[in-house]
Amino acid sequence: MGSSEERVVAVIMVGGPTKGTRFRPLSLNTPKPLFPLAGQPMVHHPISGCKRIPNLAQIYLVGFYEEREFALYVSSISSELRVPVRYLKEDKPHGSAGGLYNFRDLIMEDNPSHIVLLNCDVCCSFPLPEMLEAHIRYGGMGTILVIKVSAESASQFGELVADPVTNELLHYTEKPETFVSDLINCGVYIFTPDIFTAIQGVSTQRKERADLRRLSSFEALQSATRSLPKDFVRLDQDILSPLAGKKQLYTYETTGFWEQIKTPGMSLKCSALYLSQYQFTFPNLLASGDGTKSATIIGNVYIHPSAKVHPTAKIGPNVSISANARIGAGVRLISCIILDDVEIKENAVVIHAIVGWKSSVGKWSRVQAGGDYNAKLGITILGEAVAVEDEVVVVNSIVLPNKTLNVSVQEEIIL
Repeated sequence: MGSSEERVVAVIMVGGPTKGTRFRPLSLNTPKPLFPLAGQPMVHHPISGCKRIPNLAQIYLVGFYEEREFALYVSSISSELRVPVRYLKEDKPHGSAGGLYNFRDLIMEDNPSHIVLLNCDVCCSFPLPEMLEAHIRYGGMGTILVIKVSAESASQFGELVADPVTNELLHYTEKPETFVSDLINCGVYIFTPDIFTAIQGVSTQRKERADLRRLSSFEALQSATRSLPKDFVRLDQDILSPLAGKKQLYTYETTGFWEQIKTPGMSLKCSALYLSQYQFTFPNLLASGDGTKSATIIGNVYIHPSAKVHPTAKIGPNVSISANARIGAGVRLISCIILDDVEIKENAVVIHAIVGWKSSVGKWSRVQAGGDYNAKLGITILGEAVAVEDEVVVVNSIVLPNKTLNVSVQEEIIL
């Protein structure tokens, strides 16, 4: 770090209930950021990443959820990590950069030298201390975390070109139609407070354009449908693209893992990634057992202390078992998330699936899928309070909450 005075504030954008629609049915009753991955709420992982930053003064969560939905979590995580965490509710959509600008006075209260900005639905190793060191070394206004991906998948993200020697951002384009680069934007940034001046500049330009258009009533009519509100500022199109190549923005390439958590299938994949990271970060969270006094554990497994698992069960790899779950004798669990208060009865099998809160899987039943995390029915999902009766097989299916299944189903969405 350059100096002990360089304080850092982190801002995590958590979205809102209208945003995570692809995450249903898991987000019907629980905000997506609080859905557990590897036994911890999704937002917990970026918060833990931020905790490693030297001189971290405050973490803000910014989104559209009601404050009461985050109150309990914010209070417990603040005391657990001994870092002040605060939830800020946006009054209306301001865009990814506008949302940051909207709370600039609060963010600047701690007089930070640097502001870390992350999206909650990013799953990665969060190399933030190393990225901050690089950002200070570059001396620019902002640094973007980037990763190399295959040319086929690059077009789904923001593609960018960086100087191979200086790492300066030379060109940025959001989800291009033609291939630009295999370097993509990871949705993790570090800025100096100058970012607020840049966002204000976009708003001022918009206002000036709007004033000019009012001179011609015909033009005003034409542009009314396509012009954005002056306080709606997008980070990618309005800030990153125009400032590329102006020696203000730089890139830091991660060699760790990175995924976006848009769907339930990806949440299962990301849970596995975080479980494997626990080997290095929180090995105490990983279960162990050889079948003598406790269940046989294979690979990376998280079991909540309040869960009850029969010693004859075989668990893993890549399994997360939440609070008050009950796992019966002879049960086999592979690559799955078992949520709070679930009961898996004797000799049942769960593979590549998410079993929702308060659900039950009967004796000798199977809940499974092929494990294609990107396919719509690539994993099986049981919503909240779903009852699968004895000797029923559920394959590659999504079951909405409060249903009882007494017959086997395959490749179905049960509404």
